[in-house]
Amino acid sequence: MSWDPSVESWVIEEGPKENEQTVYPDNEDGVQKTWRWGEKTVMKSLSQLAVRKDRSGKDYPYYKRRPNEGGVVSVSSWFDSKYSATEHGTAILKALFYKNPFDYPKSLHAVTDSIYISGGSEKDATTLDYFGGSGTSGHAVINLNREDGGKRKYILVEMGEHFATVLKPRIQKVIFSNDWKDGKPTNLKSGISHCFKYLRLESYEDCLNNLEMARSADQADFLKRNPALKEDYTLRYMLDVESEESLLNVSSFADPFNTTLKIATGSVGETKPVKVDLVETFNFLIGLKVKTMDAIRGITVVTGENLKGEKILILWRNTAKTDSEALNAWFIKQGYNTQDMEYDIIYVNGDNHLENLRKDEETWKVRLTEEEFLQRMFAGEGA
Repeated sequence: MSWDPSVESWVIEEGPKENEQTVYPDNEDGVQKTWRWGEKTVMKSLSQLAVRKDRSGKDYPYYKRRPNEGGVVSVSSWFDSKYSATEHGTAILKALFYKNPFDYPKSLHAVTDSIYISGGSEKDATTLDYFGGSGTSGHAVINLNREDGGKRKYILVEMGEHFATVLKPRIQKVIFSNDWKDGKPTNLKSGISHCFKYLRLESYEDCLNNLEMARSADQADFLKRNPALKEDYTLRYMLDVESEESLLNVSSFADPFNTTLKIATGSVGETKPVKVDLVETFNFLIGLKVKTMDAIRGITVVTGENLKGEKILILWRNTAKTDSEALNAWFIKQGYNTQDMEYDIIYVNGDNHLENLRKDEETWKVRLTEEEFLQRMFAGEGA
């Protein structure tokens, strides 16, 4: 457009193209206002501008301003309409799921700006949210990365049943597309490359469900004849003695890929067997920064570094299918040698005949996975 001073009006010299539309600065009452920036400023600031829906559902340009992005403490009250939980919390979930599956979701923009001013402006920042809710924090981090190509990470913790019906599906949906309507994606080109992992932690109830008491006939007879001792034993020692190894029996390591625990279902008192990932659990227990994980001729091989910077090699096998002699042959064929300096510690599940090397007076290079596992899992030192 150009301005014609003779009639004090704009002259339209070029109409919108097929993929463009004209938007005027009209407020909610239909009164025409003015734009904040002129054409030149707009063209220089395209990265700070975006398009979103206004209250009537029409596309509307807005300025993606982050509050106090220079690092100054934010003001106490945020009055911008984008912080409305109804419009930018509930409405977003309705667009993603067709109907709102979660009560009182937070505004995506309120969470995004909260993350941004608390360190999320750094492109490699990590956000931890102990109350994951509907997944707004994860959504916000994904959006920030989508905007500036960052590599921010997020950790969400949630115990509600809506994890499977709202939180996880929401993360999957916003990765697949940035725009949704009535539960369907409207912009397939806005998907991003993303990888996330979710872990199910054993609950207190799950722990109780897997306790199994084992008392011999002699023990029962002895306690029956000593009532006073029985009371003291029941209060102080019974759980440790009679439930020993019931949570994770060492025999589980003979076939580590098929270990199960009894996990509570939705019905009261009912449980079902669920596979436990011993490989992943062990990685966490020793603080392993995983470098590689491969399956080679029936043996799962994990390499990485622990928190001390020591190079770690972990070998997992079904001991019934790969006995000690077969493991020795496999070890040599793969070019491993316990005498060289390629790895500082080697963990192996089950008895083995691998040549060992003493590291100091108390430790060896080749170690039994189950011994290390049980020590770290149940020793309780410093708890």
